[in-house]
Amino acid sequence: MSKEVVSKEKSMIIQKEMIASLSKELSNVKKTGKKVVYTFVPGNISELIRAFDMLPVYPEINALQSGMRKKSEKFIRDAEKMGHSEDVCTYVKCDVGMMINGNVGSGGDVVPPPDLLLLSYTGCFTFMKWFETLKRLYPEVPVAMLHTPYQAGHKITPEMTDYMVKQLKTEVIPKMEKVSGNKYDENKLKEILRKTSITEDLIMKIFDTTKNIPSPIDAYFAGVYYIGPINNGFRGTQEAVDYYQMLYKEILERVEKGLGPITPEGVMEEEKFRLVIEGPPNWTHFREFWKLFYDLGAVIVASSYTKVGGVYDNGFRVDPEKPLESLANYCMNCYTNLNLEQRVELLSDCITKYHADGFMVNSIKSCNSFSAGQLMIMRQLEEKLEIPVGFIESDLVDPRYFSYSNIKNRLESFFQMLEQRKLYSDK
Repeated sequence: MSKEVVSKEKSMIIQKEMIASLSKELSNVKKTGKKVVYTFVPGNISELIRAFDMLPVYPEINALQSGMRKKSEKFIRDAEKMGHSEDVCTYVKCDVGMMINGNVGSGGDVVPPPDLLLLSYTGCFTFMKWFETLKRLYPEVPVAMLHTPYQAGHKITPEMTDYMVKQLKTEVIPKMEKVSGNKYDENKLKEILRKTSITEDLIMKIFDTTKNIPSPIDAYFAGVYYIGPINNGFRGTQEAVDYYQMLYKEILERVEKGLGPITPEGVMEEEKFRLVIEGPPNWTHFREFWKLFYDLGAVIVASSYTKVGGVYDNGFRVDPEKPLESLANYCMNCYTNLNLEQRVELLSDCITKYHADGFMVNSIKSCNSFSAGQLMIMRQLEEKLEIPVGFIESDLVDPRYFSYSNIKNRLESFFQMLEQRKLYSDK
């Protein structure tokens, strides 16, 4: 592992400043009068929130940041004392625990209470129960429900789009108008979506660079940072466009130099294995989790988790001239809203397109929207592509369910199998 590049690149500094500026904006809402909308990452319609000059808060991002800062265990235990089961999504329990402990965010600022609860339901039933809990914590706050049809029939139909647009017009926009005090401005939304379209092109170009050997990026562990701005309320802003243009430029420079990914310990010198991973990462031991892979020379060339906020692989882009229809189709095109056969097809394309040596599942104990069907996905890919598959288990933000030694043993066994397969194929 080369130690020559450990300092943060310009794009990382820009992203840190973006997140800090949003945190500061949120901490000043009492002075500015801006309204706050709590919503979710999958299917989040941040462009519409921005069009009303409101600010978004994402409870699951608060939870994962608490996990990375080793604060989630106390929050989870406090939520369990309130009656939340051990089997409940740990994002929910961490979020609830954080709220009852003062709702202090990762930057040390208090996250303001919501003025609107925007329940954008995309493929995860837990979201509905989560917002029932938030409604009990904030009983005076209105709830706007945006129900997203599941892609059971493998495609988005005009009827499904119409159903969502009707909800936006009759349920979501009227409540946003009432809460914000602003009228819906479609021209403003169109202008925001024009910037969204640019960022969608850029993010796909960035993740497509893993076609190079060696891959210049890790599309899972580093990828979660790359998707930060589009999943944290900046989609459709000039800041997001500037960030992704800078990031893409940096990555292309790495391609030209034939460099591998940057890890927390520097540049990976040798790419031994290329993997596609299904499932979210573990956040409480994120650095240790990543190190298990790069110490063994493994690079993640594609992951399902980086598509949780939107799938662009199949060519989907927003159409600024059809703003509400675009938001509807975006929501329906999130990874957790795809059926299992669509997930298999998408992952199969990634394995082939990005020249993966193996496929790995990280099964999350408390996340049913990802974990349900993962064994079926794994077996189908194994049979379809004759590719080695591996299976590890952890959790999102509950450190009680992260076993370093167990994961290490499984990974070492899996990579030994990949090594033997490579040796055999070279003969």
